[in-house]
Amino acid sequence: MAIRTSGHERRRLIVEAAAALFSRQGFNGTTTREVAKAAGVSEATVFKHFATKEELYRAIIEAKSQTQKLLEAVGPLVDAGDEAGLLKILAREMITRTLADPTLMRLLLFSALEGHALSELFFRRRMQAVDEFLSEYIAQRIAAGTIRRVDPAQAAWNFIGMVVQYLLLRELFQQKAPPHITVEQAVDDIVTTFLQGVRA
Repeated sequence: MAIRTSGHERRRLIVEAAAALFSRQGFNGTTTREVAKAAGVSEATVFKHFATKEELYRAIIEAKSQTQKLLEAVGPLVDAGDEAGLLKILAREMITRTLADPTLMRLLLFSALEGHALSELFFRRRMQAVDEFLSEYIAQRIAAGTIRRVDPAQAAWNFIGMVVQYLLLRELFQQKAPPHITVEQAVDDIVTTFLQGVRA
């Protein structure tokens, strides 16, 4: 006797299947028929839940972008005056969340390369919010006199760039870190290097 799945569960299966396919083949290179097959449903069922591929992609962004949770993890440290502590948590959260589910990073790269309209939504939901948070935090620390006068937005980009480079090497290019370099050690090195460059 076949087990019937709820509409909510079918929707989740479709989103997960589409995310996996889009992250390997891109938005343009994936058909709704392939999504249906991977999700174990009919193509009609896919369109029942998502009228267009764009709507499906939007649902993936909503499901995969955990920016709010990421910022909530570092929020309590904003007023503590502990730059190293906040940056370590931010970097660690970005790295561990991506390593646990690398489809988001691959989707972000594909969306930018393919240049479709949803890449802007993806950027705003995932990257811009983190950029703005960190830029504002750095500006606050400059005002407090603990970070020298640098452009806050550029400094935020520099820090995030170090984290993203680590992830690109690990996930996209499959480079293995030396055995003694754990994620925690990598995070410490990134934060130490960055703060040595911007400390007042």
